[in-house]
Amino acid sequence: MSEAAALRAQKLTRQILWALVLGAAFGTLLNFLIYGAHIGWLGIDWNPIPALAAWLQTYIVNGPLKLLGGLFKNGLQLLVVPLVFFSLVAGTAALRDPASLGRLGWKTLAMYMFTTLIAVTVALTLAMIFQPGAGATPELGAEFIAPEAPSLLNVLLAMVTTNPVASLANGSMLQIIVFAVLLGIAMVMAGQAGERIANFVGDCNEVVLQLVTIVMKLAPIGVFALLATAVAELGFDTILKLLKYVALLAFCLLLHLFVTMPLLLRFLGGLNPWPWLRKMRQVWMFAFSTSSSNATIPITLRVAEDRLGANNKVAAFTIPLGATINMDGTVMMQGVATAFIAQLYGIDLTVIQLVTVVGMATLASIGTAGVPSAGMIMLTSVLAQVGLPLEGIAIVLSVDRLLDMLRTMVNVSGDVAVTCIVANSEGQLDKDVYNGA
Repeated sequence: MSEAAALRAQKLTRQILWALVLGAAFGTLLNFLIYGAHIGWLGIDWNPIPALAAWLQTYIVNGPLKLLGGLFKNGLQLLVVPLVFFSLVAGTAALRDPASLGRLGWKTLAMYMFTTLIAVTVALTLAMIFQPGAGATPELGAEFIAPEAPSLLNVLLAMVTTNPVASLANGSMLQIIVFAVLLGIAMVMAGQAGERIANFVGDCNEVVLQLVTIVMKLAPIGVFALLATAVAELGFDTILKLLKYVALLAFCLLLHLFVTMPLLLRFLGGLNPWPWLRKMRQVWMFAFSTSSSNATIPITLRVAEDRLGANNKVAAFTIPLGATINMDGTVMMQGVATAFIAQLYGIDLTVIQLVTVVGMATLASIGTAGVPSAGMIMLTSVLAQVGLPLEGIAIVLSVDRLLDMLRTMVNVSGDVAVTCIVANSEGQLDKDVYNGA
């Protein structure tokens, strides 16, 4: 990254940070004016003015805020499929050795499974110690209709698409990844014809990267609108009722982000974790505001390659794959939520059930890849496996919007950490860029 580009990136990061602060403050004000607040221990008792609340809800929250936030999020989603496809095809074709891709794939999958196993084990252990469900009431949630979880066989069969054009049109990430890797390998094997196509794909990739730059210029406005809308709609009462659950899950997520991942970078990757922590701020801001690993892919790829020095050959494979199957933050929610629901209904989990939760959550992180509402489908599968009432999910859902922001931060951070570890093991990490300012 040139000095001018680095300065522009720093300026954009500061603008996004201010957008986050101002968006949270404005959203809090809107929430207070629309819904009121009754917090006895703080001496706050405010009843909203109905006419003002209705006007703010209609013409502010459901008007310009949702419009600007939705346009920005759609712009990020617009980039995902072309960026992942062209970057992954170009990166695979540049490997020139299919065997190295196989080695890269197994390393990446093993690391993703390992970090997921650590995440759910730590979360479930802390939840059993601190008992977040003790004292809560099962009447907090509304009726929940459990979605149907796909079988692992169907997920594996669906990895290879029968219609790549339809997969690209529908944004089926796992199918796009498999097709792009196979196409890249075929280009290597095709000799000169493959090289000509590789040059074209490389040019397409550069054009898409410029499109990323265009969308990024609108980031501060989009981030402000997204966060203001989320905070305005959240409500204080629900958080206070489930404060212990919210606090414990937030602690688990931050522990994994700021302790577990730096330790993995140090001891498995042989890397200094401080540059990684310093340069992940932009990714965290986007992940927090969009609550979508897929929508954050353009920024995640850019930071992994330009700011942390991972070669595109590695990052173009590990980042899209991680956004699809690596869900450290989500499986932590599985662990805490399962223990919370069991305690809520007075059900003691046996050692066998606890081990089942760990195994199910780890495997489900891959088994539900590419499925909408994957987190809730994963939780449904886990609860059903250990015989817990599915109605408890409605209680967890009532505060899920806020926690989903933190979960997404952890999910994308795991993708970047594994990318750096794998890239360094393959000799594809530029240490000067990684350790640089």
